[in-house]
Order: sequence, then C-alpha cells, then structure tokens
Amino acid sequence: MLDYSNISLLGHPKLIITSIYQALKPIQRDELKCELKEQVFPVSSQICQDIAQYAQCSMNSACGCFHMINANNSGVCGFLWPICSQLALCNTSDNTCQQSGTICVRHSRCNDRPLCYPVAMMDQRICPSIAMSNTTSTTTTTISTTTRQSIHMKSEWIQDGTTVAGGNERGDQLNQFAHPNAIYVDDDEQAIYIADNGNNRVVEWKYDATNGQIIIGGNGTENQTGQLDSLLDAVFDKNKDSFIICDSQNRQVLRWSRRNSTKGQAIISNISCFTLTIDHNGDIYVYNDMKNEVRRWREGQTNTTLVAGGNGIGNRLNQLECPSSMFVDQNLSIYISDGCNHRVVKWMKDAKEGIIVAGGQGRGDALSQLSYPKGVTVDHLGNVYVTDGSNHRIMRWLVGAKQGTIIIGGHGGGQGPDQLYYPSRLSFDCQHNLYVVDQGNNRVQKFDLNVD
Repeated sequence: MLDYSNISLLGHPKLIITSIYQALKPIQRDELKCELKEQVFPVSSQICQDIAQYAQCSMNSACGCFHMINANNSGVCGFLWPICSQLALCNTSDNTCQQSGTICVRHSRCNDRPLCYPVAMMDQRICPSIAMSNTTSTTTTTISTTTRQSIHMKSEWIQDGTTVAGGNERGDQLNQFAHPNAIYVDDDEQAIYIADNGNNRVVEWKYDATNGQIIIGGNGTENQTGQLDSLLDAVFDKNKDSFIICDSQNRQVLRWSRRNSTKGQAIISNISCFTLTIDHNGDIYVYNDMKNEVRRWREGQTNTTLVAGGNGIGNRLNQLECPSSMFVDQNLSIYISDGCNHRVVKWMKDAKEGIIVAGGQGRGDALSQLSYPKGVTVDHLGNVYVTDGSNHRIMRWLVGAKQGTIIIGGHGGGQGPDQLYYPSRLSFDCQHNLYVVDQGNNRVQKFDLNVD
C-alpha cells in the first residue's frame, strides 16, 4: 500500500479517468501478430496533453507530466521523484513492460531509455488535477497498456520441432542451406532471416514459406560490390533497418540495408571478425580471433573500447578461446559463448574478467558441462539459453545455478523432429516459441512454447 500521509493533496474534486494504458494509439492485434497480455488498472489519474515533459499538471508541485511512448505529445500526470533504481527498463523491441501495474514512459532524469512507471504513482490522490474553472466535470477515457507474457523458470517447449526453413539437404537452391549460422526472428515482418554461411548470403523466409529469398550476397566470394567471403555472423540493427555482417575473409564488417540494397557499406576495416553483436545504443561488439579480444565500436568514432579478453588464448577468467557468439543485455553486460573452454562467461560493463554462468567444468555431457557451445541468449531474468553444439541439445541455466537443464534435444545427433545435429544459434519470437539453427541438418527448427 502507498503511504499518502506526507503528500499534499490540496483537496480538489477528482477528474475520474479509468486507465487501461496506451489506447491513445490503439493496438491492432492483427498487425502485432503476437499475443500481448492486456492489463486493466482502475486508477484515478489524468492525461496531460500538448505540454512539455515534466511540466506542471497538478496542484501538487511534486507532480509533472510523463510523456508516453508513441502517444503524440500525450502523457500521464505522475509523481516526479520515484526511486530511479526501482524503475525497470521497457522492452527494447516494442516498449512494453514485463511488470504488471506499470506503463512505459519517458523519464530522462533516471535513464535515457523508456522506463516502466508504476500506475499507482499517477493516482489523483497524489496528483490532483489543476482547477480550470469553478465547474466540476467528470471524464472517462480509455488508455491501454500491454505487458508481454514472460518466460518463466519452469517454461517448457514441445519437444517435436517443426522445420520452418531449409531441411532439403545441403545446397544453394532457395529451399536449401549450406552451413547456416546466425538467425534473426522479426515478428513485425512475419519472417526469419538466416545467415547462410556456406552460400555467403542472408536469406529471408516468410512464415509458412517453402522457399527463401536472398536479400544480401549470394554473388560469389571476391571482395567486390555485392559479394561476401565467409559470412561468419550477422546481427540486425532494428533502429537502422539494416544488418551488420562479419565478412571474415574480406577482413571487414559491413552495414547492409534490408531494403532493396545491392551492396554493403564497410564500417570497420582490416579486422579478423569471427562473431559480433549489437547493444540497444547501436554500439557494435566484435570478437577479433587474431587478438582474442572483444571490442566495442561506436559508429563514426575511431576509438574503440576493450570489453572482454585481450590477454591471449587460455581458460583463465580474463581470457577467451574461440568464442562462437555473444549477447549483450540491457545493462551492457556481455555474455560470450566461449566455445573451446566449454563455458558461457558474463563480462559486466567495465569488468576486468568474466564470470562463468554456464559450463566451465570441462568438456562433457553432464548437466554441469557443455561441449563446444555456440549460440547464447539471455532472458529478462538473466537466465542463459545456450546451444550445446556437440551434445546436440539446448540448455537453460538459471541465475546462479551449478548445472543446467535440457530444454530441447539431448537424444543424440539426428534428423528426427526431437533431435538436433550440431545446432548453432537460437532465438525466440514474441510468443516465446524457440527457433534453432540446426546447422548439421541445414534447417531451422521451431519448438512451440508449451502453454498447457
């Protein structure tokens, strides 16, 4: 319960506004193509429209206007001084909130990124409306907020997967792959994008399609316009609608637009790029396998920052050996699938060494071990999901756990619907269905979240 005893309310008739947050821009379920959980909050609050961020909106001077995301100069009137450390970041992909009873707003005094603000702190008992006249009026409106269904610690996936791309043996046809690696799932476009390493191309597969469409590369291997040589990795920059590509043998990192582009732009040159990732600020992290280090690159700047490794090859906590993929969380901690050390290590921002968060007990198939892990991703709780390549399985490691659990596979390498063969990368869609690049089978498998 909130304590209102120390807040001046300056007695004023309530302007009743029933809140369901964000319907100033109504959600079209057909367009979102994702099941979002709507939260209904019966709260007395008020809308502030066409006034500046933090401008006075209440007779209580401790209240101000918080602009809502995607709401066209509209906001909600709330208490100006919450404890910043208690406000969670909104989802980077769609500006929704995991926490019930919160709404995604701008609050740059706490963070440059949108934050989930408690609806209860917008109550008119805290922030009574400014009297515009001697006439009392009552207004009812509907604003909507959505929160995503979260992956829980006990979430399970249906064990028989469905082939959603490839699966027609190795080849260069539009229904084939040759050693696929990275994957990006785009719910808005209703498509998945696969870095098809052996064919030096990025292929778009629409949901339910039987063939892919080449959107990048596929024109040979020489260092010429439109050609790639050893496409080892690719990540998607949603803010700029483009892919960042590890063009390994051409010793460069490219930015390549997703829309009708025939060539990429070299943004990093003369580098031995093996894997890369991108954070919410648009900074790019590249693992240089010649220097055994990960550096952060800010586009347009020449200076780089060492964020992991750089101490030679080895298994010490300040060393790496043949990492295969990376993931950066909202706190700018980087998770590295440290392949030849059979572990996943977490390097917090500005750390001098990593922390083992999965494996690290030597190569093996016990639940405490990994064998040449490849892909890694992390959920909002900090739980780690990793493709355990040579064990042909997907593992989940809870925060602080000494061993993981098998969530997919683990039945030996094979082509069955419940089997994998040297899986490489993994990703989730917005309904938390799991997509796995089943590299040895030249296919992508989808494993549906078990909602029973």
